[in-house]
Amino acid sequence: MRIGMGYDVHRLVEGRKLILGGVEIPYEKGLLGHSDADVLVHALMDALLGAAALGDIGKLFPDNEPKFKDIDSMLLLKEVGNVLAEHNYSISNIDTTVVAQRPKLAPFIGQMRQRIAQVLNISEDKVSIKATTTEGLGFTGEGLGIAAYGVCLIEDK
Repeated sequence: MRIGMGYDVHRLVEGRKLILGGVEIPYEKGLLGHSDADVLVHALMDALLGAAALGDIGKLFPDNEPKFKDIDSMLLLKEVGNVLAEHNYSISNIDTTVVAQRPKLAPFIGQMRQRIAQVLNISEDKVSIKATTTEGLGFTGEGLGIAAYGVCLIEDK
């Protein structure tokens, strides 16, 4: 068994959609990034790749590569799942936390879990997503950005 940990953060800006866990969240701002800037999925991908000692998303999907511009992070997550399978790893469980003062994410967590489980071809009960605020402290508390943490356990098939 192998444990992986990932972290990501993106700035909130006007004029972009807010995508978290592959789900579009109604909000007046979105996350700035080369791809769709889905911080939850990015943290998760880094956790999965880290657990397998296969680098990080910057190595697999460089942000200076035009083909990844505005790409749906769920497509990248699917590729990470394929890479793990090619290396004979299976996912035991995933646990993630999104750090955002706003918007409230509780109504969307079930849909996010479902999307991630579907893309990785694992059961939904292996995917945990939590959301928290920082009580108004720091860049997330001030509404300047959103951060996410991800941990996972993978094992040899």
